[in-house]
Amino acid sequence: MLISVITPCYRSRADYLDEAYRSLCDQLLPAGWEWEWLIQGDGDDPVPLPPEALSDPRVKLAYSPHGGPGTARNVALERSSGTLIRNLDSDDVLTPRALADSIRILTTHPNVGWTTCRALDLMPDGSLVGFDSDPAEGQIQKGQIYDWWQASKFLLKVHPTTICIRRDLLIAMGGWMALPSAEDTGMLLAVSTISRGWFISSVGLHYRKHPEQLTAGTQYEVDRSARVRLLVQRVHALEAMTRIPDLRIPASDEVPNFAPGC
Repeated sequence: MLISVITPCYRSRADYLDEAYRSLCDQLLPAGWEWEWLIQGDGDDPVPLPPEALSDPRVKLAYSPHGGPGTARNVALERSSGTLIRNLDSDDVLTPRALADSIRILTTHPNVGWTTCRALDLMPDGSLVGFDSDPAEGQIQKGQIYDWWQASKFLLKVHPTTICIRRDLLIAMGGWMALPSAEDTGMLLAVSTISRGWFISSVGLHYRKHPEQLTAGTQYEVDRSARVRLLVQRVHALEAMTRIPDLRIPASDEVPNFAPGC
């Protein structure tokens, strides 16, 4: 059995990619499982993979025209062969049981379509910082992510970059949204509207915080109001199709300003 790990790369740093690769090599997978790493260069800039990764047959590097992270992820998705898809950003690091934990849940709970897990911020000094609002271990009902997001002024209670999802479900939802940022938030909101998920309370990801990351830029906040309205409208359309009651689109004057961190 195969799990596909997808990483979009745009001007990625060699040292970060080296750490991401080594975290994959350290995975403690269940018997009969293997991973493949689908790296999608978002544009013509060479992806600075370490030599060990370039010679590893599990690592599959390709390039596509620059279109942003959502487009790059979707191009890599088409190349994937795994029944499960795990997201991994080029500057993040998986913990050794990250893939195994998701495989365990998704192979023993057929009614669950996706997982997220606890993440720790990896600070520039190497320290790890946790959150105080993680949900309890267990199943997440359809629509619950959206309810949490709306109640928290459009801040997610779980980290979208930790998602692991059944490939057929991701394909059915059209993959990641074609947005310049928050494409993973949009995907998580969509799939969680039509499918149950599971929160894994053990730490599965070290999420690197650094000045160059996309969400640290000023343009991220400038575009946020319009992006949130689109995400809300997408959820509303999906719930109408699946007949989940009691979701509504906030009026435009209800969502003018936001705290950082869509």
